Amino acid sequence: MKASLSLALVVSISLLSGCSKKSGTSNQENLDRQFQAMMAGATLAGHSTLLNRDGVSGEERYAIDAISRIGSETWLIKTRMKLGAREIPFPIPVVIRWAGDTPVITLTDVYIPGVGTYTARVVLYRDQYAGTWSGKSYGGQLFGKIIHEHR
Repeated sequence: MKASLSLALVVSISLLSGCSKKSGTSNQENLDRQFQAMMAGATLAGHSTLLNRDGVSGEERYAIDAISRIGSETWLIKTRMKLGAREIPFPIPVVIRWAGDTPVITLTDVYIPGVGTYTARVVLYRDQYAGTWSGKSYGGQLFGKIIHEHR
């Protein structure tokens, strides 16, 4: 009786763990689709701070033209940013890590041509974003809204 109970327990655990692996894969695919939908055609509108300086910046806007997966965790975000009177396109490869159901944009010492090398961690959740950023000798925080104007 102990042997049949042990066998039944092992079979049950094996079946349950097999089911969770399958749902985990489809769950991740679902999260990836939701992330892509949240970012495609969006504008990130918000502010940033500088460490060792009081106050926040004027409004900063980053228009997301397109987003696509280019690796297992790496996505290419094609964005436009206004610098002075000019709007400049920037294709930025980012690593997306997940905190449960929440995507976190991760850049570590990524060179952006004409701008510099940056590191950032940005959490995206329910049409809001917040995070930290740093360049060679400066850094701060950033935060704002994710806007979908054409939805």
